[in-house]
Amino acid sequence: MTEGALSGLRIVDLTDERSIYGAKLLADLGADVVRPEPPEGDPLRSRGPHFESAGEGATSLWHAFFASNRRFFAVDPESHDGRAQLQRLIDRADLVLTCRDAFAVEQADLEAACQRRPELIVIDCSSFGPEGPWSDYLAPDLVAGALASAAATTGDVDTPPLNGFGELNFMVSGAYVAIAALAALYNRRTTDVGQRVHVPVHECIASCLEQVFIFYWYGEALNREKVMARRGATHWSGAYMVMPARTGSIMVTPAPDFDAQLAWLIEEDAHQDLLDPKYQDPENLSLLIERIMEVLREWVSSKDADALFFEAQQRHCPYGWVLPIEKVADNPQLDARDWFVPYRIGKAETRAPGAPYHFSATPWALGDYVGPGEHTAAVLADIGWRNDQ
Repeated sequence: MTEGALSGLRIVDLTDERSIYGAKLLADLGADVVRPEPPEGDPLRSRGPHFESAGEGATSLWHAFFASNRRFFAVDPESHDGRAQLQRLIDRADLVLTCRDAFAVEQADLEAACQRRPELIVIDCSSFGPEGPWSDYLAPDLVAGALASAAATTGDVDTPPLNGFGELNFMVSGAYVAIAALAALYNRRTTDVGQRVHVPVHECIASCLEQVFIFYWYGEALNREKVMARRGATHWSGAYMVMPARTGSIMVTPAPDFDAQLAWLIEEDAHQDLLDPKYQDPENLSLLIERIMEVLREWVSSKDADALFFEAQQRHCPYGWVLPIEKVADNPQLDARDWFVPYRIGKAETRAPGAPYHFSATPWALGDYVGPGEHTAAVLADIGWRNDQ
């Protein structure tokens, strides 16, 4: 890509699952991103699901998505030549993305690289950061979500927390890594000085819990229980709830206009006792919420989820249809915005998610996904490496 928003930017990608999504976001914007991998191939290439018809070494749909638009450079960092090649690659880079203990990070000797080139930017991602009592701990996605309380916000108040599908916690940290990289690059434009940024997964996830923390501290301020009762995915007000419909599920709320919701229920003669004057007393707001949610649950149970959603949209009621995956895969809104794109994976082609943004002047494109070390010769030529060295 030569026309992307980040075209001309050189990045070395030494990430693992914790921030590989950040490298993807930057690569997809047109940066020249080189991903070193062992001569036998990146271990993340073994992650499923696999598209067997793609050919050896290029079957992982997971790796094809998260390592998109990368140049793959096979290198042995334990060898003298491999270490020298890695150093040359870093010495021509604008930005290095790392994850603690990921492939070749130790051999990259980034402290020395930053001393040689003060303009170099390094974004380090780790599970818990370089200091603190947990700094040496490791946390896969599920553990990271549990220790940062993202898991505590799932499920119902009377059920165990849920394991979110995929690795959404690491996509959060990956997005923060990309933000940190862009912020550091912006700063370097005016100062000509790079910097080293630490992005702990733990803090990235916790930073997304602002309302959860506010509710906890609010309870403490009112001298309530020292430990907030677990709410799971239940909204603090009790006025937002996913309810089973006759076909599927839908998130229902009478907010922000309780009167409009009541009028809708009256139209369908489903309001039951909600006209009782006691519900108009401001002191009984919590009682009103509890009762209207009970009435809504009974009303929704006889409805088609999709039809109810579209009628709610017409009435400006913020219902949310819980779309099953097959409905998302065929969603007309995503189709209309050309969100799905063809992925060329080895010898095969499939369809997959595209960019989460549309730029007016800098196009987005997806390069072919290839096998291990496919671009090694080109990378060695870029760094001026000769076989007789």
